[in-house]
Amino acid sequence: MLNVARLRVLREVAYRGSFSAAAEALSYTQSAISQQVAALEAEAGTTLLERHPRGVTLTAAGQTLVAHAEGILARLEAAEEAMSAIAGLRGGRLRMASFPTAGATLMPLAIATFRARYPDVELTLAEGEPEDIAPRLRAGELDLALLFEFDGQTPLQGDMTRVVLLQDPMHLALPSDHRLAHRPEIALSELDSDAWVQTSRSSPCAQQVMRSCHAAGFEPNVAFESDDYQTVQGLVAAGVGVALIPQLALSAVRENIVIRTLSPAPPVRSVIAAAPSGARLVPAAPAMLSILHEAADAVNGSGRPA
Repeated sequence: MLNVARLRVLREVAYRGSFSAAAEALSYTQSAISQQVAALEAEAGTTLLERHPRGVTLTAAGQTLVAHAEGILARLEAAEEAMSAIAGLRGGRLRMASFPTAGATLMPLAIATFRARYPDVELTLAEGEPEDIAPRLRAGELDLALLFEFDGQTPLQGDMTRVVLLQDPMHLALPSDHRLAHRPEIALSELDSDAWVQTSRSSPCAQQVMRSCHAAGFEPNVAFESDDYQTVQGLVAAGVGVALIPQLALSAVRENIVIRTLSPAPPVRSVIAAAPSGARLVPAAPAMLSILHEAADAVNGSGRPA
């Protein structure tokens, strides 16, 4: 295989017309230039230059090789520039995914900030639940993902950069005319006779609701399921059940419901940002992780129920 560095030397000799001029331009010795050309001729299996007392000229083979070298070296230089741009966040892309409630709160803030700072990086965002996003991150389809986990029950596996952004407690949502609506804090065991609204049974949040109710000593009567927390709020507002809703899903609260704190302590999910480690970590990911921290701080200070 032809050596790229030697192709550069041959091109320079062809432009300059002599070994000495090429050596000066490349900051080589004339002997080094001669050795590089000789090695390239050995690789090519033919003479590339005709030596004359006052310089050199290309043979037919040399002319053909230099013509090809122009395109090869131009593409390599373009690739080096593109890689440099990506490393300097002047290009490249960042493929992201988020679970819905973080996609509606954290991600818009982070994306707006990132675009203002790094306008030349292409951003994409997909939405899904943690159990669907995590395999795509491991498979290399995504560069960064927002996930959540309860009590260390993480969907992440493998070598990943993992950053905890915030703690997202679950709050009790009641119809405004519920018998306990006047209380600021409510024990979960006091709701053993109520109908419940929750996310789909297989979802991590629904499983946590079930675990919490079991720990409080009862089996919840799940009357309705929806993975849209606005629908969950609507069902609670209609008076057909109560629900546990994460704080991130309470950026807008419907009329006819009240939000109360569970006593002695609510279930809490950790919101995490994850990205591949090592060579698979794209240059834009650390910058976005830092910006997500800023967005999490802003959301924490936005006055949601605590």
